[in-house]
Amino acid sequence: MVVGDFSTEVDVLVVGAGPGGYVAAIRAAQLGKSVVIVDKANWGGVCLNVGCIPSKALITAAHRYEHMNHSADMGITAEGVKIDFTKVQEWKSSVVNKLTGGVSALLKGNKVQMIQGEAYFIDETTVSVNSEDESHRFKFNHCIIATGSRPIELKTFPYGERILSSTGALSLQEIPESMVVIGGGYIGIELGQAYAKFGTKITVLEGSDSILPGFEKDMTRYVAKNLKKLGVETVTDALAQGYTETADGVEVTYTVKGEEKKVSAQYVLVTVGRRPNTNDIGLEGIGVKMTDRGLIEVDKQCRTSIPNIYAIGDIVPGLALAHKASYEGKVAAEAIAGQPSIVDYKAIPAVVFSDPEMSSVGITETEAKAQGIEYAVGKFNYAANGRALALNSAEGFVKIVADKATGVVLGGQAVGAEASNIIAEIGLAVETAMTLEDIALTIHAHPTLGEIVMEAAEGALGHGVHQL
Repeated sequence: MVVGDFSTEVDVLVVGAGPGGYVAAIRAAQLGKSVVIVDKANWGGVCLNVGCIPSKALITAAHRYEHMNHSADMGITAEGVKIDFTKVQEWKSSVVNKLTGGVSALLKGNKVQMIQGEAYFIDETTVSVNSEDESHRFKFNHCIIATGSRPIELKTFPYGERILSSTGALSLQEIPESMVVIGGGYIGIELGQAYAKFGTKITVLEGSDSILPGFEKDMTRYVAKNLKKLGVETVTDALAQGYTETADGVEVTYTVKGEEKKVSAQYVLVTVGRRPNTNDIGLEGIGVKMTDRGLIEVDKQCRTSIPNIYAIGDIVPGLALAHKASYEGKVAAEAIAGQPSIVDYKAIPAVVFSDPEMSSVGITETEAKAQGIEYAVGKFNYAANGRALALNSAEGFVKIVADKATGVVLGGQAVGAEASNIIAEIGLAVETAMTLEDIALTIHAHPTLGEIVMEAAEGALGHGVHQL
């Protein structure tokens, strides 16, 4: 094993090359810092390799297959539509490879030194990096920890051939005949619905009283309706207890309000949350303060209890979102460079790539009520939008919540086609303290889904044109 020389200090060492880490590294390099980035796996992290990107590619393929089989009401009938799932997986991998290759090129183009290996903190300014072939030590002036998270493994459902994490579900080489999904959050619903469209018999076991907890029920009911149309059995208030192996799969035991039930399937997908990757890298030894859940405590500039060490992404409190990690990465890099950047989470969107899509930013109507805010709300349905009807996607709505006295937009939600894109305009409005009138007076192209946002703003102002 070769031990590297660490006599030359590096300005910024970034541990983790996911959407938080690689963005932080590039931003620090842009600000004139010498930067080294370390990752034990692939450039782009979980998001690009086994998370956001491959899952959305698989979801897109499922949508395409469904549309080819169910467009008769538009006068289009296709016969003999087949799935070559091996080619689906090859296409998905090609998308991933393009993006991970792009990340590598961006890092190199910004003169960021890339090191493959596992990092371990020796002290507050030194990290050892070990790989199969060699060992390096780096002495840093500043460090940004961006090690991300991993799926939570249940003791009663250890991952294996039949018990899958989201990573395993994305890597299947054939379409399962049946699958039990434990957890009805966004990951479980996205992947469960995608496989249902491919023809898998899906059973969702959700511990709370509704799927997609955290989103308002007037939104999730659209997703629940489509799950039912796909033949998905959704069981709420269900607690998975364990399983036994069968000749061709597993039998899962669960309880609903104390009553024991069983369901058989070829596979079980466990999606009950993610755990921060903060253990086994030496943080306890150098005194980095963490919560009981293993999250690193940080200030408004993402600085930990050790002033020259920063932390971002899934390993700090808050939503575990790729775009939040990227945002925090920029703030940390700019703080290291002496800029007055601080985090402000009031306009971080959340998106579920279900069918239909759901998105939210800022505060909801329920939250406004709970906080005692005097608010105005505008809601406009897709069914009254020309573009939505022409797309044969008339399900859903856009809702905008604003301060009643000033008209300043406080938040908004969308459920329906392209909700993931529609939310960007409302996010901009929240971030810049735009008013309902600002949105209503902005000319939106016709016919587009974007007009729904304008119509919702007009409705909140009390003069909606296309609603009674």
